[in-house]
Amino acid sequence: MLLLIACSNIAALLLARTAEREHEVSIRFSLGASRSAIVLQLLTETFALALIGSLAGLLVAAAAAHGFHLLAKTLPRAEEISLNWRVALYSLSAALATTLLCGLFPALRGTRRGLAQALAAGSRTQVSTRNPVQWVLVAVQVTLAVTLLIGAGLLLRSLQQIARVSPGFDPSHVLTFQISGSWGETADMTSLIQHIDRTLASLRTLPGVVDAATVGALPGASSLYQIEFKIDGNLAPGHLILADDRFVSAGYFQTMQIPVLVGEPCKQASTTNDVVVNRSFADLYFNDASVIGHRLTQAKQTAFTTQGIIRGIVGDAREQDLNTQPVPTVHSCFSAPNPFPNYLVRTTGDPSSMAETIRRRIHEIDPSRSVYAFAPLQEHLDDASTENRLRTTLLALFAATAVALACIGLDGTLSYLGRLRQREAGVRLALGAMRNQIVACFLAQGLRVAILGCIAGVALGLTLSHFLANMLYGITALDPITYLSVVCLILFVAALASLIPAIRAASINPVQVLRDE
Repeated sequence: MLLLIACSNIAALLLARTAEREHEVSIRFSLGASRSAIVLQLLTETFALALIGSLAGLLVAAAAAHGFHLLAKTLPRAEEISLNWRVALYSLSAALATTLLCGLFPALRGTRRGLAQALAAGSRTQVSTRNPVQWVLVAVQVTLAVTLLIGAGLLLRSLQQIARVSPGFDPSHVLTFQISGSWGETADMTSLIQHIDRTLASLRTLPGVVDAATVGALPGASSLYQIEFKIDGNLAPGHLILADDRFVSAGYFQTMQIPVLVGEPCKQASTTNDVVVNRSFADLYFNDASVIGHRLTQAKQTAFTTQGIIRGIVGDAREQDLNTQPVPTVHSCFSAPNPFPNYLVRTTGDPSSMAETIRRRIHEIDPSRSVYAFAPLQEHLDDASTENRLRTTLLALFAATAVALACIGLDGTLSYLGRLRQREAGVRLALGAMRNQIVACFLAQGLRVAILGCIAGVALGLTLSHFLANMLYGITALDPITYLSVVCLILFVAALASLIPAIRAASINPVQVLRDE
């Protein structure tokens, strides 16, 4: 879409330029030049512009590569994204295609044979002020710009909605890290669990540490892992009992500040297999019946089978993803889902400042182990939404560029029209017309084409917005606020772009214009 906008923009400006060169083309025809030679000259000039623009674009792209790496740092092999011969060849091919697409029609239109006989009438006062093709091109630019703005606006509104969502836990002041281990330690699970529990107990004694826990997958930045459960040894008649299965240690709900609604959380040094479910699980599968005390087991037995007595109900939290509604979740009270679980430590101050203190304490407990992957939990949550932010940022940049190009096209077309109608404006002013009437006339032309472009752009946006439906949260693809905001923005910008050439056209000196004629 952006390339089409650029092509229509260049085509509109080239039409204005070739129209102003009609007198020159007529002279060339009268001196014996062939039409093919003149068309080739005009195409060569267009290709030179496209080539210079492509080279400048490559330079900008090279400078922007670092910024793109920062935006896309979580994408696989993002560091390999760079300019190479394929990118350069593509850019030159795009320049050639742009030359043919944008330059051919203005060149053919500006070299019509009828101009040779119109040499005597080549005065700019005789040039028609009707330019339907240029206005159509400007309307196309506005249409596509509105479409891009709608897409960017929907994604921006979606990010705003996500930012306002309460995750159900407090990620601030939480530091995450891991401690090295090996799968060989799982041969003696009792020893492994005792070692992890001792580590957690030692961390809780550090000054500035509020609580500590382990978890199999970090909350808010992990994928959904649903399994089927049985209640009291029986499968529920009529429907499956599906829930997300998460392994957490004692202290997890206190560390994450997830409220315990009924019963009790995971206990320290529990001698039984306990589980804690969230409110969605209790409401969906137990209705108003008491869920506490029922025995929950996996329908299929595995090496790490979740089973135990339900001891409590906690509040719903978006532990899978911030843009995913809370789902029925079973928390298994088990501190060693693997030999190197994720550690969560809630601190009273900046969590990153506790990293070295925690590292020293772990080495005191077991010098043979290494501590790695220190990061605030909020950083993990931000990384989880990197793809959405990247998509939104790129589309917003495209939309902003599209609006700028549409403004340039509108300004250029109105400026060209103002030059053509200088004599008309001079005569009107000489006959007593007010300058504000001239401004209003030109402004109305610009707004008229902007309104038509907005109508077409909204229709195209409504058609294409369903492609973004799966990327949105909290709004629909037909969000009225987005569409209304985009239309208002485009009309405001179009009015500004039209105002400058309108004022320029109204500020001419009628005496000077008539004397020149």
